[in-house]
Amino acid sequence: MQKTLQIPMVNLQRFHASIENDLLSTIQKVILSGKYVKSDNVREFEEQLSAIVDEANVISCGNGTDALQLAFMALNLQPGDEVITTPFTFISTVEVIALLKLKPVLVDIDPTNFNIDPKEIEKAISSKTKAIVPVHVFGQSAPMHRIMEIAKNHNLFVIEDACQALGTIANTPDEEYKAAGTIGHIGCTSFFPSKNLGALGDGGACFTRDKELAKKIRSLANHGMKRPYDHHLIGINSRLDPIQAEILKIKLAYFTNQIERKNEIANYYDDQLSSCDYINIPKRESYSTHSFHQYTLTVKDGKRDKLREYLKDNGIASGVYYPTPLHLQPGYQFMGYQQGDFPHAEWASQNVLSIPMDPWLTQEEQHYITNKIRAFNN
Repeated sequence: MQKTLQIPMVNLQRFHASIENDLLSTIQKVILSGKYVKSDNVREFEEQLSAIVDEANVISCGNGTDALQLAFMALNLQPGDEVITTPFTFISTVEVIALLKLKPVLVDIDPTNFNIDPKEIEKAISSKTKAIVPVHVFGQSAPMHRIMEIAKNHNLFVIEDACQALGTIANTPDEEYKAAGTIGHIGCTSFFPSKNLGALGDGGACFTRDKELAKKIRSLANHGMKRPYDHHLIGINSRLDPIQAEILKIKLAYFTNQIERKNEIANYYDDQLSSCDYINIPKRESYSTHSFHQYTLTVKDGKRDKLREYLKDNGIASGVYYPTPLHLQPGYQFMGYQQGDFPHAEWASQNVLSIPMDPWLTQEEQHYITNKIRAFNN
């Protein structure tokens, strides 16, 4: 009889144990430096991350939500301006739109890949539309080649929510492949611990290829300062901690290999699970790579919750991202949407299930997960 394994969604402790000495020594180094805010450590991390994202300008900040807020502020969007985005995402995407008194306009997703549907974007554009916010869900890029064409035709800004897609590359209207988050006017990412590149706490960053826009974002993140005590903008206080910057520098050395490893695991999952008639494996789009922040199944015939409980009974963690689309969240009823307005997003919320996906999964654990899913008596 096979023993029951205990497999979390992401085993961060396993990774951190392997680099424990480096982590402890770098934390001590920062403590002894006496420089705890805006140190050279942060600048060095930004330069190293820039090499991962095609040499785009990198401006670090306190978290991924702040990155989104800074992007909107930098583009001078005004109260009442409409911003088109998806209902199938984490709340931050719409939260910052509402906080800045912009108007969120939601459109449905493509049910095959869970990303915003360009056809629905075009239908929603009005004279008040100023920006589009595609979210690269689960590590699969939204179709940026189409979205950028739409934006150009209607003179709109594009802010990429790339918090799940660091390490993904996607096609552009010019048929070039560029890092997700660097194709639009501004991209945003998060260093939440479980992200593709995760800190030991919060952190985030904006990406842009526009040097003047980068200067503005950097100023906005530091109280709107141009020079010390010289405030040209109304900004916020959102800075990456030097200890987190040093930790992220250590982890950057493993980043590319970990994305490759995730893809190897995803390929194994595909091979082992594609024959299961009660699930669909994730779709791989030809216009981008996939960094597999999540490996998300679609469970047919209303069996998602039964499968989730079965996996739990067998020691296998799973996650539902997202159980309630944004237009049905109690705090967001002011948007005026109702159940049924976005059927694909609502369907996805009832049928998706993410299973463990991290680069440290052993072969035994991968076998165990796929064998249990194949053996599910539904």
